Amino acid sequence: MKIRPISFVAPVGTPAGVEVLSLDELRSRVSGEQLAIPQRPEFHHLLTLTGGTLRHTVDFASYTLEPGSWLWIRPGQVNQWGDLTRAEGTLILFQQSFLTPATVTTARIDDPHASVLHHAPPSDAAALHLATEHLTAEFHAFGHLPLDVHATALRHLLSVLVLRLAHLTAPADAPTTEPDPTYLRFRDAVEQDFTRTRRVQDYARTLGYSTRTLSRATLTAAGIGAKELIDRRVVLEAKRLLAHSDQSSARIADRLGFASATHFSKYFHQRTGQTPIAFREAIRGRAAP
Repeated sequence: MKIRPISFVAPVGTPAGVEVLSLDELRSRVSGEQLAIPQRPEFHHLLTLTGGTLRHTVDFASYTLEPGSWLWIRPGQVNQWGDLTRAEGTLILFQQSFLTPATVTTARIDDPHASVLHHAPPSDAAALHLATEHLTAEFHAFGHLPLDVHATALRHLLSVLVLRLAHLTAPADAPTTEPDPTYLRFRDAVEQDFTRTRRVQDYARTLGYSTRTLSRATLTAAGIGAKELIDRRVVLEAKRLLAHSDQSSARIADRLGFASATHFSKYFHQRTGQTPIAFREAIRGRAAP
């Protein structure tokens, strides 16, 4: 079974680019078996609960969602839904292009390293709840305003929500200093070039640092070495491709810059303890009814 990337499709008669629905509506529309299949949507998901709990997997890490917390799944991330029968809440789907460029930049919408799970402290929870209620009410008030006016109102209301969510008050014990610019430059370079090279030396040369400087900055900021950061990004992309497609190991190896499927399989096994095929079978097996 091939699991295709999921494109955004707006409900008939509504503005393209955004949809707001309850988890009850989601359950009536899609079966639990379908939701349990690994998916790689090409649009954003914002999910919050008003009751119950939900276990949700994003990029092969499991998260527990409870009332007051938010899950933000970005395009390209692989996600699997848990048991929805014990959860009530709101799901907001949107394309990045629906928002203004200013909102995209300020809310860091396209940050591939942004947190998935957000816990709203009391000082922010009420404002987020109100923003969600306003957005939901406007989405379901289709026909009360001209379509272009309705779309503009939705865009503004969604902007309020994502801006608040992206700038939640940090916990008191959170670090107050920004990450080292050296680390940030390295992390961004890895995101751009991890399919081209897995050598720390290549990044050091491109960025104008020594390998020791990169390793020290990465260890301080992320708690891992520079080579480990590269390897984790490569393995994550490999897992994404294995989970959501039926591409062969040879094809995935080529996409990730490996000389052969054998080299890729050995690399993957050394870092995960599984062969690529075993990982695919395991992830698909967990999704089977």
